[in-house]
Amino acid sequence: MAAGAAQGLGEGGGGRGFLGPRVPAEVEAMARGVQDVGKETFRRLLKVTVNALEGKDCRESVRLIAESANLSEEQLAFLISGMYTLLREALRLPLSTFKQEVFKEDLKELRIPDDFIVDFSSVVFGNRRPPSEGTALVQRSRLPSIQDFKWRVDVAISTSSLARALQPSILMMMKLSDGTAHRFEVPVAKFQELRYNVALILKEMNDLEKRSILKIQD
Repeated sequence: MAAGAAQGLGEGGGGRGFLGPRVPAEVEAMARGVQDVGKETFRRLLKVTVNALEGKDCRESVRLIAESANLSEEQLAFLISGMYTLLREALRLPLSTFKQEVFKEDLKELRIPDDFIVDFSSVVFGNRRPPSEGTALVQRSRLPSIQDFKWRVDVAISTSSLARALQPSILMMMKLSDGTAHRFEVPVAKFQELRYNVALILKEMNDLEKRSILKIQD
């Protein structure tokens, strides 16, 4: 049976599964506050959170909850923010490797009531899962990506500074997905520093992949 990285983290005891070794502060605050919330109010908050993940405007729904439930604006902010972060992190993981049992155990460690764990699970693993696996996750802000990259080595025969004469440099040009182009010059020393750091990152990634906790096991 295949067991991916998310499952390994959840069962290995080295961290809280999908939330990583350090639980976000808003999730911890939500886990404490949700224990004093009734089931009906919790489910209304959960529905609002799912709608927010799908990119819908939830201000009116939050206002109605604030009027009917005995919760301050600060309490509502803590609860919705924590629920949003928890579901966002869970929905980012593929169902092929992220197991429901692991998810439930992680929430139990946070002392979230069992009834609420069932409702959270129905969003992540059941028919209440957002159809696009969270539109807000897909439409989140992104930096432009590199579409084209060109470079050449240039040697300055004479410059205003004689000390730099006949010194090579690397000219680079990047085209980005937003249509902009950037051209810049990199001294050889800086290029060597870049090359070293890239090689170091690749080595660290290779070392990380060798750790058994991240391996897919049969």
